Amino acid sequence: MKRVLVISYYWPPAGGSGVQRWVKFAKYLPAEDWQPVIYTPENPEMTSVDRNLENDVPPEAEVIRTRITEPYSIYRALTGRKEEKDGNQTEVNPISGGKKSLVQKLSLFIRGNFFIPDPRCLWIRPSVRFLKKYLKEHPVDIIVSTGPPHSMHLIAAGVAKTTGLPWIADFRDPWTKMFYFKHLPLSGWARYRHRTLEKKVLDSASAIVTVTGPLEKEFRSMTETPVYCITNGYDEADFDQIVEPDGFFNIVHTGLFAAGGNPETLWKVLSDKCCRDREFKRLLRIRLVGKTDREIEESVIAAGLAENMRNIGYQTHQTAVREQLGASVLLLPQRKEPEYRAVLTGKIFEYLASGHPVLGIGMTECAMADVLEESRCGKMLDWDDCEGIGKFVDECWEKFLADDLVTDPRDIAKYSRRNLTASMARLMESLMESRK
Repeated sequence: MKRVLVISYYWPPAGGSGVQRWVKFAKYLPAEDWQPVIYTPENPEMTSVDRNLENDVPPEAEVIRTRITEPYSIYRALTGRKEEKDGNQTEVNPISGGKKSLVQKLSLFIRGNFFIPDPRCLWIRPSVRFLKKYLKEHPVDIIVSTGPPHSMHLIAAGVAKTTGLPWIADFRDPWTKMFYFKHLPLSGWARYRHRTLEKKVLDSASAIVTVTGPLEKEFRSMTETPVYCITNGYDEADFDQIVEPDGFFNIVHTGLFAAGGNPETLWKVLSDKCCRDREFKRLLRIRLVGKTDREIEESVIAAGLAENMRNIGYQTHQTAVREQLGASVLLLPQRKEPEYRAVLTGKIFEYLASGHPVLGIGMTECAMADVLEESRCGKMLDWDDCEGIGKFVDECWEKFLADDLVTDPRDIAKYSRRNLTASMARLMESLMESRK
């Protein structure tokens, strides 16, 4: 069996979308004759915990952990933040979200200008030293780094340079093109340093992998290195559960719900419909499953929908899927950031697999709109399209009353984790052949 070294900051018991991509790849790689060797921190900063994801790690996987030094404990002491006992933190985005105190502004300045490319940079040199020694005794055939955090790519760059092994840099999100990059208070030198390191990674990797077509195009304009798109997806095994209808008209959002994507027009539409239709008001449930910014809750309450809201907080991935399966409408809001035109949030593929209608709110011409149109599972409507949003809700309500809400997704098998893993395996094998 061939061996692939995967350098990832996120790994179970940590939860969240950043973990799921490579846990799912690892799950199905042995079937493609690849043994995953995971290199990850022993003591990472975990914003969420999901021990159920450990069940997806195959017995063939080898997991290597070393200690990492991070500045977050100092940050928490300065800001007065406490780490939750279960590892789950309520803060959605400390960079771009809301007003900040003087201490928070100072900490962001220090983060952006002294910890480049990110606060995990202190792990780069120790990891390169460790992996160079480890690989002499436990050789692998190829290296994969997945970021953010982009320090993982710099670890891989150091190891690949020494060993000569082929290396895939997997970008789950962009680097300097990421929406929050412009919110960092960077000096001219720090901005230049970020771009220099990004260029180094793009040019020295054997291949670049991105998660959307627009990002693939963007990276191709920045480097001569081959760039491929292997999206996120859904695991059919996660949807092998039966969820009985609870009798409510459930508008469900799973995952991070940031203030920058607050669908205020939707809250107004729902409020108006509640005033006109008592039965709708009685049966409406707005279920927020995951970390939700306080501004979202306040906006729902201000619209007079407090009695209809159920904020159940962060849940395991298994529970999130169960909520998707029990939805009447799945909510897919987009942040009001131009960079989000190229973003495909991981949950969109699970939304498709659930078989329930998806209401997208944001830019009508973007990567998410293309997927919804292609799959015929929903629509992407403009933030201010009160008429369009109202029509969509009305149609779903009528179908709910007629017990006819299930959609018929078209051509979504290509997004299954098993098929996506096969694509990744073929890419790794092609790079090995090219090396020979």
